[in-house]
Amino acid sequence: MRVTVEEPWPTTESEARAVQERLRGTVVARDDFPPIRRLVAVDAHYSEADRTTWAAVAEVDPRTLELTRSVLLARPTSFPYVTGLLSFREVPAMAAALAMLPEPPDMVLVDGQGMAHPRRFGLACHLGVVTGLPTVGVAKSRLVGRFDPPGMARGASSPMYHRKELVGVALRTRDGTNPLFVSVGHRVSLQTAVDLVLAVTPKWRLPEPIRLADRVSRMHRP
Repeated sequence: MRVTVEEPWPTTESEARAVQERLRGTVVARDDFPPIRRLVAVDAHYSEADRTTWAAVAEVDPRTLELTRSVLLARPTSFPYVTGLLSFREVPAMAAALAMLPEPPDMVLVDGQGMAHPRRFGLACHLGVVTGLPTVGVAKSRLVGRFDPPGMARGASSPMYHRKELVGVALRTRDGTNPLFVSVGHRVSLQTAVDLVLAVTPKWRLPEPIRLADRVSRMHRP
């Protein structure tokens, strides 16, 4: 799979925000993907000692959620940590890791925000637009948006609004645990994103593909 990351890559906050404003209109917020035969999740981990970003891809069997393939790739970290601009640190490494797969995935779960973002262009949106792949944002914490706490049972959900716009859903994936924050990335509708996340989270709080990607992203540690 060939992936081209826009060049030159932004190096300042103002340049990065301008890119988000320019590309936000290219996000497709409706279902536009084939039957899911190749399901992957992506995650990233930083090594501050040598300013390296480690990006991981975990591919799972959509029926059993068992790991079928993984990729771990390292690239220099070229953008500082700035709230709302995380994608400019992670997308180059994530896109390069996805490009190492022998075939493009049918769906990508991203450990991060999608449209639940101040400029409606979080990590999952950015990665989806750059690669052209269907993506879903699955975040462990809220960046923007107000919501009523969902019920305590698994599957309970509550819509999340920011500036009167529906940007995501707070989803309880395990009885009594904190909700996850699911939002559109690219080429997926919000309802489909919620249904998919719940379907691949049979036991723990986090979707199984993202749990596996997190483990792979930390395998470089001694």
